[in-house]
Amino acid sequence: MKKEKSTFRWIMEFAGQKRNYYVFSVMVAICGALCHIIPYFLIARVIQKLMEGESSFVAYTTDLILMAVFWTLRVILHSISTSFSHVATFHVLGNIRRKGMEKLERIPLGKVYQYGSGNLKNILIERIDSIETTLAHVIPEMTSNICVLLVTFVYIFILNWKMALVSLITFPIGIICFMCMMIGYEGNYKRTVTATKNLNDTAVEYISGIEVIKVFGKAKSSYDKFVAAAKEGAASYVDWMRKSNLYFTFAMVVMPATLVTVLPIGGLMVMHKTLLVADFIQIIILSMGLITPIIACMSFSDDLAKLGTVLGEITGILTADEMKRPEKCKKEPLDSTIALKDVHFQYDEKEVLHGIHASFPAGTVNAIVGPSGGGKSTIAKLIASFWEVGSGSISIGGVDIRELSMEKYYNMVAYVSQDNFLFDTTIRENIRMGRLSATDKEVEDAAKECGCYDFIMGLEKGFDTIVGSGGNHLSGGEKQRISIARAMLKNAPVVILDEATAYTDPENEAIIQSSVAKLVQGKTLIIIAHRLSTITDVDQILVMDGGNTVGCGTHEQLLKNCPVYRTLWEAHISSKDSLKGGIQ
Repeated sequence: MKKEKSTFRWIMEFAGQKRNYYVFSVMVAICGALCHIIPYFLIARVIQKLMEGESSFVAYTTDLILMAVFWTLRVILHSISTSFSHVATFHVLGNIRRKGMEKLERIPLGKVYQYGSGNLKNILIERIDSIETTLAHVIPEMTSNICVLLVTFVYIFILNWKMALVSLITFPIGIICFMCMMIGYEGNYKRTVTATKNLNDTAVEYISGIEVIKVFGKAKSSYDKFVAAAKEGAASYVDWMRKSNLYFTFAMVVMPATLVTVLPIGGLMVMHKTLLVADFIQIIILSMGLITPIIACMSFSDDLAKLGTVLGEITGILTADEMKRPEKCKKEPLDSTIALKDVHFQYDEKEVLHGIHASFPAGTVNAIVGPSGGGKSTIAKLIASFWEVGSGSISIGGVDIRELSMEKYYNMVAYVSQDNFLFDTTIRENIRMGRLSATDKEVEDAAKECGCYDFIMGLEKGFDTIVGSGGNHLSGGEKQRISIARAMLKNAPVVILDEATAYTDPENEAIIQSSVAKLVQGKTLIIIAHRLSTITDVDQILVMDGGNTVGCGTHEQLLKNCPVYRTLWEAHISSKDSLKGGIQ
């Protein structure tokens, strides 16, 4: 079994070349801690001189100047230490985000869907941001506080070991309070994480579906759902704080109260001549600064727990199973023939494809049809390599696609779905993403051939029009045509259209079909279609039903030999006739 990395090892890996910044930050923090301790000894010396009757101000000048110098050095060193730790931390956060986004490219699409967009946004944005303070301060400050604690305690121990133990009497009481505060920590923290994720998902759902919510009069129920998620998110923190507040208050009151034990017991020891007055004074002063670093270290416990949880979520993504692809191709495909051999696939525990055998010869136009839920889009996504087949194989040009690099295969396949995403940039740049090296003229030519040039030029800024987030400044049909233009510009030998004309009107659909027919000449075209009248002239139709292949052939052959296809065709024709009758 693979040994899991510790939180510290993950941080150092993310820090990369900046890990030395953490090391330097700790070293400077330790120097700052020593500068923090020295003034205590100087104060003790000043008090001792006062008790000895020294009245000359000059006798104290050196000590006072040194205290000011060391205090100033402590502040300067602290600033330097945290500056370096912040540089390293921002490098860590940047690497985490970059590696997380790179990982998503290699994870099967089904796994990405399982995370949910709201959850992924929460992890990669808010959750990563939440550990910035912890990483930037815990490493140097916890180190320096531990250093202060150890040096101070050892010095008190050298002066008088009994008083060293006395100075820690309040510590166990405070620890017990902290332990009580941590009762149910895992459950409470899990509740906050779950509530926050639910709030993010609900917010994304509410905002994304606002149009449907308004149309169907679900504004109140949807808003109530969002309000409930928001209240639970707040309550998860408030309830936790209420449970912990009393214990935390006692811990913060009791732990620093070292003088409660040091003064009476130390006084008795001085009276019985078992403790020197000068040592007693130093112990009093040092003991007041003994518990402060302990409290500081204890205060990091919650941050460390959060850090472990957040890194657990992040590393859960980073260690997820990837698509099994080599960096370099083992073989080169002979052509663009797509072949499926005994392909099985399942979502979670439910198998949706049961041993599919199919072949789409190079340069042919193919369609996949069938009732809803039959497995059409699943096959398209498997061919596009968005998911990994459960068993069996998919090959292109006689080569299993798992023997091709991701870059090589994605360059060979262009995929257009019915729900395409446009980036918040210009129409020109959205089309150019099909082939980044394309010139402006090539982009415009692709738009002309896909029948979207005229509507683009009718916009205020033409090809330089910003489409908005997700392309929300355009209609569904306009987004679809731009997506098809992008896919055509890619000039891949295999083109998959997953109900790509779903949002287009009949006139534009005819234009798109005509242009697609020209642009895919010599390419392997696979169309997922619901409107059967659009695919009657294709070279081959594959009929799916319940995750099985129930027919394969031309339109005429299937009408004769495939009951499922014949039923679909009759339903399609009758619906068209009913629509015409209704319009008349």
